[in-house]
Amino acid sequence: MLLSVLISLSPQLRAEELDSLLSGFETDAPSSESEELDGLLGGFTEGNSKDQPQESLDQERALPEWLALQGSLSLQSTLNFAHNAPKPGKPDYRGLSMFKGHGELIADISFSDWKTRVGATAFYDAAYRLNGQRDFYTNKYLGEYEKEIELNEAYLQGALTDDLDLKVGRQIVVWGKSDNIRITDVINPLDRRWPGMIDIRYLRLPVTMTKLDYFWDNWNVSTLLIHEPRFDKFPLFNGEFFPFPQPAPPLSAPDWSWNNQQFGLALNGIFSGWDLSFYAASVFPENFFLRRKPSGNPVRTYERATMLGTAGNLAVGNWLIKAEAAYWDGLNYSTIADEKSRFDVLAGAEYMGFSDTTISFEIANRRILDYDPRLEALPDAQKEDWSQYALRFVRNFMNDTLHATILISSFGFLGADGGFERLQLDYDITDAITLTGGVVLYESGDFPGFREIGDNDRILFELEYRF
Repeated sequence: MLLSVLISLSPQLRAEELDSLLSGFETDAPSSESEELDGLLGGFTEGNSKDQPQESLDQERALPEWLALQGSLSLQSTLNFAHNAPKPGKPDYRGLSMFKGHGELIADISFSDWKTRVGATAFYDAAYRLNGQRDFYTNKYLGEYEKEIELNEAYLQGALTDDLDLKVGRQIVVWGKSDNIRITDVINPLDRRWPGMIDIRYLRLPVTMTKLDYFWDNWNVSTLLIHEPRFDKFPLFNGEFFPFPQPAPPLSAPDWSWNNQQFGLALNGIFSGWDLSFYAASVFPENFFLRRKPSGNPVRTYERATMLGTAGNLAVGNWLIKAEAAYWDGLNYSTIADEKSRFDVLAGAEYMGFSDTTISFEIANRRILDYDPRLEALPDAQKEDWSQYALRFVRNFMNDTLHATILISSFGFLGADGGFERLQLDYDITDAITLTGGVVLYESGDFPGFREIGDNDRILFELEYRF
């Protein structure tokens, strides 16, 4: 995050200072910081006209200088091949499970030293009509899975002084160093409706907040006031990824109010060959819990908890070593009344010594302190320790036009508590058109969300046009 702001908002740095600052990080490997840099600079930087498609140049000439548009249109489809025939009165998940048209439009407006971005996405999934399954689902389910219009990032950004920047509106803030497992990355919720099919970087949901960044030397202090209490999008009842036989209790979510404001503080430093971050946050954690209303009916709800964390990268030759740690206090659960604390740690490494190839491995552990055995019962289903593993292999072929990805993600060793494997090929037909094909294999396990999903194996297909 600091790297992106230093490049885009601190032009006073001399070129030789930047060269010294970035030494040890000159790599094409993807990372959380590079994702945030792309997100921050997308649409605001002037590219080399030699590298831009002709249609992009025509658009630039047609639009005023203060306006830049970008977006995408895609067709996404999946075919399930491992389900058995359903019981009478239940949906049939065999065959076509997704035939989705998806669109995204982003407008970037620049004026003086300030910039604003407004983005929106929309999709319609025709699979429910094509396979004759609409009558098996509620209106609520179809409202979230068949069609959706979403306001994404929408913010105003600029410099208040030479060392102080402001960004206000719906935005994504990436904490931590891991690309596959969330430990300190706690600011934005995730879209978990289709697990295993999309990388985390595409799953983050923007949240309305006010963000101030102060810079000095190699350091940056980032303060967040999070106004919007937004939560993960989980699979719904009757869907193929919903793990329980009956619907979840209704959600009683915190509303927009001063008492529900969340806070975050990050201290980031980037040095020659390594970087280090410290985090503190008072936020609504991702896990909900059940409480009974005065009427006696249970509801799902959230309570704010405190997180203290740290994360760092170290570049050593062809290796990038990663580490994260987080301490949570004030976590609530359904089966007990007491709040609990939890300690999460992650270690990982990326190797980039092979041509056009990146191999990464990450392992994390989450341990509930002062564990109560009652937490093993539903709906919590929490063990004292959860271990999570992620192995990613990425290789580029054919002059960087064909990209192969293998991702193995599991809870417990060899997926004993659930997980998935995704094998994917992306082919750049042109600079603007990409064809994707692959397969996702699921492993059932005890981890919440992975119960009874082992028969959801599927073939995936996507054709995307970017402009």
